[in-house]
Amino acid sequence: MEAKADYSQDGTVDFRGQPALSSKTGKWKACAFLVGYEAFERMAFYGVASNLVNYLTSQLHEDTVSSVRNVNNWSGSVWITPILGAYIADSYLGRFWTFTVSSLVYVLGMSLLTVAVSLKSFRPKCSNGICNKASTSQIAFFYTALYTMAIGAGGTKPNISTFGADQFDDFNPNEKELKDSFFNWWMFTSFLGALIATLGLVYIQENLGWGLGYGIPTAGLLVSLLIFYIGTPIYRHKVRTTKTPATDLIRVPIAAFRNRKLQLPSNPSHLYEHTLQHYVNSAKRQVYHTPTFRFLDKAAIKEDGAGSTRVPLTVTQVEGAKLIFGMILVWLVTLIPSTIWAQINTLFVKQGTTLDRNLGPHFKIPSASLGSFVTLSMLLSVPMYDRIFVPFMRQKTGHPRGITLLQRLGIGFSIQIIAIAIAYAVEVRRMHVIRTNHLASPKDIVPMSIVWLMPQYVLIGIADVFNAIGLLEFFYDQSPEDMQSLGTTFFTSGIGVGNFLNSFLVTMVDKITGRGNKKSWIGDNLNDCHLDYYYGFLVVMSSVNLVVFLWVSSRYIYKRESIRIKEGLCVQIEGNQTLDASLGLQFTSDTACHRSQNDVPVHTLYPDTADKIMLPARLTTVNLVPSSSLKRTFSTQILLLLVLKHDRRCGVNFILVSRGKVLPRKLLIRK
Repeated sequence: MEAKADYSQDGTVDFRGQPALSSKTGKWKACAFLVGYEAFERMAFYGVASNLVNYLTSQLHEDTVSSVRNVNNWSGSVWITPILGAYIADSYLGRFWTFTVSSLVYVLGMSLLTVAVSLKSFRPKCSNGICNKASTSQIAFFYTALYTMAIGAGGTKPNISTFGADQFDDFNPNEKELKDSFFNWWMFTSFLGALIATLGLVYIQENLGWGLGYGIPTAGLLVSLLIFYIGTPIYRHKVRTTKTPATDLIRVPIAAFRNRKLQLPSNPSHLYEHTLQHYVNSAKRQVYHTPTFRFLDKAAIKEDGAGSTRVPLTVTQVEGAKLIFGMILVWLVTLIPSTIWAQINTLFVKQGTTLDRNLGPHFKIPSASLGSFVTLSMLLSVPMYDRIFVPFMRQKTGHPRGITLLQRLGIGFSIQIIAIAIAYAVEVRRMHVIRTNHLASPKDIVPMSIVWLMPQYVLIGIADVFNAIGLLEFFYDQSPEDMQSLGTTFFTSGIGVGNFLNSFLVTMVDKITGRGNKKSWIGDNLNDCHLDYYYGFLVVMSSVNLVVFLWVSSRYIYKRESIRIKEGLCVQIEGNQTLDASLGLQFTSDTACHRSQNDVPVHTLYPDTADKIMLPARLTTVNLVPSSSLKRTFSTQILLLLVLKHDRRCGVNFILVSRGKVLPRKLLIRK
């Protein structure tokens, strides 16, 4: 009979609906069955997306602006449909079954696409070098296949990554540490699939046939799905709530408006909330009050009077709505960076077709394969970020992730601005070569190596290590517990809206700048337009967006969750106060795990890793170091013992702060 302690502590269950055993389910051994699908799905998506603009112009004979617009609209749909998929998962089917149904739809879409590009009857005919435009039926079949794939992606994209994250128990410090690296390595797998697509599949499409280039990832998807189902016995599943989680987003503002005439209490503790034991028993996290969106706090006011029967919403419910509204503000300032990212599969590719693509006498690099440099830079940067950058910054800042999630995004956005500025400079250089050589025809190849485009691809790849992974982790981490699938759709929908925004910008810029027979910034003939002006416009727009992002992030308050602890804990809260936390009690991560050195009260003990605290043995209240000096008292010896026991038993490092300064690590372990 299994020991009770062997069960996962986060309330997850196995495929039979029984409490999940920690030793037999979850962790990386479960995720190993998931990563194969992610790799092949990314191969399929990027195998289509990276070369789609070339297929539309060379095979279906669309013009440049139309092809860019259609690629952006389809990509936008792929990234925005996850909102529906996440809602269905959180509210009705759960992540496993939503993924199962959607993955079959995705494979159907890829199969139809393979048929569309393989059979000549689905492509327009050419005679004597003159090709007709695609017929209505040909266009209808091709785009039906494309958007079937987009619908399938809507259910797979938000659920496969969160289902993977569910395999790690937040209440187990060892698994929590593994989870902190999960998204980095999950995206590493995603990047690997994209690399194979942009290097291998694109070459196969242009040299061996479009049908083979689409058929390989389709077959890979089928195999990866079989592998996924083999792992079913060891998966952990979140227990779905009986209510629809997203309804709180509506209920909270309505309740706050209904109570608009009531006076908010000066002390937030007077707002309505369940007891700590309620959340312990339900294996949920209590979210504590934050001083943002104060008007919404009125939803948690309990009306006085004998005639009042309406039960107010809890602080945790109100804070969940606040989190979503705060995330919306962050999401809005990610749209412009997503617009920059949209250039990779559109204008960057068309720009590459005008350059000299010969690498040696016998090999010509496909313009879409330049996207592999984005992926290569990601693959090289992720291990460096996870193994070098994070530990180094963790020592400097004391933050479990090295830097905060919003700081990570800010760095990525800054690198992205540099990348598009370089793209602008390279385009200026390309136009100079065109004028020097008196080129005018759209078929003229500019005597300038395609390698000139490499820096902008590499920098966007490095930026994505901060942006893409940072956004996915931010929206998952900051989402209310019952809406984490829906929360990750902030990441995907941001990319989707960014693609739609780029489609809108390209269309409007072409119309406005091409009025009165003027030379359009973006035209069918990239050798006779001003693409450099458009890139310059994106540089200015991105720079303004960065300033807005810095303002928003400076005012963002991170989620304050409760932490369930299994043993007694002695922590100084502030001043000379101490807390003797008995078995099973909870208290806030802000109390026990401060987010930066500046937030730490003098003489406070706090962990510098995750917001998980679990002591190996019950302790009594400890009087921490006196404010006058760091004397070697009996209490400090107990404190140092506490540090050592954490290091050896739990792998959690603690830091002692005195007068606002972090003491050296060697001082803490000195006998």
